[in-house]
Amino acid sequence: MGASVLPLLGCGGPKGSERTPCAASAGSGAETPLGSGAWKREGAVCWGSPWRFHDACRVSLQPFWQHRPWGTEGLGAAPGGGGSPGGAGAVRAASHRAAPHSAVGAIAATAPAGLIPLFPSRLVPAMSSVPGPSREPPRYLSKAEAEAMEKELLEDYRFGRQQLIEIWGHACAVAVTKAFPLPSLPRKQPTVLVVCGPAQNGAIGLVCARHLRIFDYEPTIFYPKRSLDPLYRDFTTQCEKMDIPFLSYLPTEVQLINDAYNAVVDAVLGAETELGEGRGPCASILATLKHIRIPIVSLDVPSGWDVEAGSSSGISPDVLVSLMAPKQCARRFLGRQHFVAGRFVPYDVQKKFELNPPEYPGTECVVALRAPQ
Repeated sequence: MGASVLPLLGCGGPKGSERTPCAASAGSGAETPLGSGAWKREGAVCWGSPWRFHDACRVSLQPFWQHRPWGTEGLGAAPGGGGSPGGAGAVRAASHRAAPHSAVGAIAATAPAGLIPLFPSRLVPAMSSVPGPSREPPRYLSKAEAEAMEKELLEDYRFGRQQLIEIWGHACAVAVTKAFPLPSLPRKQPTVLVVCGPAQNGAIGLVCARHLRIFDYEPTIFYPKRSLDPLYRDFTTQCEKMDIPFLSYLPTEVQLINDAYNAVVDAVLGAETELGEGRGPCASILATLKHIRIPIVSLDVPSGWDVEAGSSSGISPDVLVSLMAPKQCARRFLGRQHFVAGRFVPYDVQKKFELNPPEYPGTECVVALRAPQ
């Protein structure tokens, strides 16, 4: 063990005492518990666990291991000044923060059973080259399961409708930026057409357009059948106040759309819409979207698709953004990118519905999925 690691493992005694490694050998001297996590060994006081990392070093690992849960007490805090800003506790805390990952990983890998690390496990690098077990693929939900999950979020977890729509709309905008970064757009102007329906998916499209505007894109909204729901009207007002233009009609000549925009966001119909509803006022919109050549980003469920069976005659999006979790129709998705926006789902809900969510790196709220097996 390198010399740079030794300051991490020193024992902090009462205030004013010298911080040196324990001088007692691993096999000599009696250890007596003193309470509050302190142990006495041949006149020295070691705070935390009396476990020794190596016989040759004979040092205490109390800055790293304790028998109490993470965060319940100060790091290495000791009575008599050890936890004061200038005491040994502060020094130990600073040493812990400066610990090399290799040293921390070595300590964690050899920790005895029953001890709880005082640092998140994700900070510890893998100590073995053997790959771990493969992550299970995410579960694809039926329409009934998706509705039950949303109901639980609204009623049991007290999410508001506005809150959920805001979370989803923001995540969809982030997915658009990942699929079509500003430098990659083929046109000089970063234009995006957002086509919104009258139900919840349309409201998500409005929020998506607002966030795209914040992300320096230039969205235009086509919202032919505006909802009378006060919440949806608020979303419309927000877009209008941000000077996002609204089209009065959708050109039937698809070349005009191909020439004016880099991509189209399909927020016409969603999981809450019955398949037959696409034959009403939305039929002409779907007919136009099926013939455009620029990429389409569908939100949750591509318009015209059945939530479970999919559709062989609906639109063919290039990008799909699944909300909460993928729906069963996503198994038929053949586009180039499939994102899922479900990081916000509480852990207990994930377990209850057996979602097997993907791993979200860093602070990402959306992540790309591999094609279903």
